[in-house]
Amino acid sequence: MKPVAVVILNWNGEKLLRHYLPSVVANTASQIADVIVADNGSTDASLQVLRDEFPGVQVIALDKNYGFAEGYNRAIATISHPYVVLLNNDVRTPEGWLEPLYNYMEAHSEVGAVQPKLLHDRPDGREMFEYAGAAGGYLDCHGYPYCRGRIFESIEDDRGQYDHITPSILWASGACLMVRTHLYKKAGGLDKDFFAHMEEIDLCWRIHLMDSDIRMIPQSRVYHLGGASLPQGNPRKTYLNFRNNLLLLHKNLPAGEGKRLLFVRRLLDTLAFGMALAKGHWGDAKAILKAHRDYRKMRGNYHQQPLRNLLREMPECRCNIVVDHYLRRRMIF
Repeated sequence: MKPVAVVILNWNGEKLLRHYLPSVVANTASQIADVIVADNGSTDASLQVLRDEFPGVQVIALDKNYGFAEGYNRAIATISHPYVVLLNNDVRTPEGWLEPLYNYMEAHSEVGAVQPKLLHDRPDGREMFEYAGAAGGYLDCHGYPYCRGRIFESIEDDRGQYDHITPSILWASGACLMVRTHLYKKAGGLDKDFFAHMEEIDLCWRIHLMDSDIRMIPQSRVYHLGGASLPQGNPRKTYLNFRNNLLLLHKNLPAGEGKRLLFVRRLLDTLAFGMALAKGHWGDAKAILKAHRDYRKMRGNYHQQPLRNLLREMPECRCNIVVDHYLRRRMIF
């Protein structure tokens, strides 16, 4: 058996498969990895495309769309490779992308998951970081996600400024996440109640709490289109981001500290709701209200909180990124 399974979750991504899968097949080292597409109950011609145009790619055909989180859980439950790479179906992989990730994991048993440098797949060829994970992610003191290379909507060009391996990042991007399979399963996989968005942050947080580290390996890079499923500005995306961010903090912070932080976050989210109304973004305003209503319904599903506050342990998580970015005009990491 090969040591790595590269698993691409697909739902109605016929065009994306034709565009991006050839680079994955051509540039993934076949001696160490199997390329597997887990189809999430597609109703387009995805399965036919896989059969006719990619006969060497293994296919796991799920019976319906389980969402990003549970779709991956069901696919990875059938896999026994020591390592699994969760790879989006809108990611282009250059030659030699996998080996640095695999070799680093083999040499560092204390590391549970890694990501490559995540760049935006742009038609002009400009080397810019990609929003979804850039050069590795953190949360600030109020739980807002940000990355080396991306703070809110401010995205940096890649000039080699993050070409070093940090001791730890809080979270690695689910667009291209390599994780030890036994850790993925022991941690319970991705939280299916999240459905999509921030589920990889939640998983990475749990991996940290199991005393495994997470790092970005700059010797590897991939190119991510981003927004293929839900583009920025879609109210559904707004809803999932707000709801899942609250759930993420509720389930992964010690109970008392989590309550205090969530009180502040709900005040800040009220401000975001007011800004959406002021701008005439009615869909986003409704999405924020619904996110908070559903959070209150769903938080009872989580009965055990950890004793450790991971945000206090990582220096990069003690900043106030909202103040730094919007008031102090901090645009780079």
